[in-house]
Amino acid sequence: MIAESPVFTLINPQNGNLGFKFMAFNDSSSFDHVQRHNYYSLIWVKQGSGKVRADFKDYDLVPNSLFAFSPYQPFVFITQQVSGVALYFHPDFFCIHKHQAEIACHGVLFNNIYEPPFIGVSDSSVTLDNVLNQIRDEIQNTTLAQHEILVSYLKIFLIHCSRLKTEQAPQAGADLVAVREPYILQNLKDAIEKNFKTKHSAGEYANALNISIKALAKATKTYFDKTITELISERIIIEAKRELYLTNKTVKEIAYGLGYDDEYYFSRFFKVNTDISPQMYRETVGFGRGGN
Repeated sequence: MIAESPVFTLINPQNGNLGFKFMAFNDSSSFDHVQRHNYYSLIWVKQGSGKVRADFKDYDLVPNSLFAFSPYQPFVFITQQVSGVALYFHPDFFCIHKHQAEIACHGVLFNNIYEPPFIGVSDSSVTLDNVLNQIRDEIQNTTLAQHEILVSYLKIFLIHCSRLKTEQAPQAGADLVAVREPYILQNLKDAIEKNFKTKHSAGEYANALNISIKALAKATKTYFDKTITELISERIIIEAKRELYLTNKTVKEIAYGLGYDDEYYFSRFFKVNTDISPQMYRETVGFGRGGN
């Protein structure tokens, strides 16, 4: 087990931003307000209970849960007593997209709005603890090739976590299976993530993926039990909620940023999908309330 430890941080000397960070924690003070970092967050809660809110959905917090959050993904822990270990790394320190073939965590651990952002690690706690001990020791070692060794340990940690995620949520790992439909669906999720602010129709994504809309709709329904339009709408609504919650942009500005020239059309779209208007959402849970 990792003993109580101070925080160890590596800073990118080129821009002064966080590169890599190891942190043991014994309370929720680091997570009890909305977090929206420009780096990846891996938070292993060894002890504690309560709730975790991520992208405006609430999840039960139980011991030996490991949460994985992407850059700019908002989250907050609603708990009193919590302890564990956190790892943070910036894409400049380690790019998961570049190493996807090796670690396969993009769309499994991170950047997957279709699955809960956590895994249970009870059965693998010893293995993960051993890797974290090596990371903690190496981050204090400033000798030759420190970055390369830390990246190697981080890869091992991510691979173990990705394996656990695919075991516990098979759909999260379906994209790694060598069959046609999961690859199409991974491409669809990537395309939505890249283009949801400009492309809002199912047909646009079918054309972009060079597949018939009927075939894509069937695959989407089979694997997600949702329509293509529902997947697109979910992603737009998540981004709209982030903007309403975390910024003081007007509804018109948010609508325009999401590809809607008509503010009122966007407001109707938001209300149909959330049962509340954008302005009412902001006044009850978002920036307007938090800023007073």
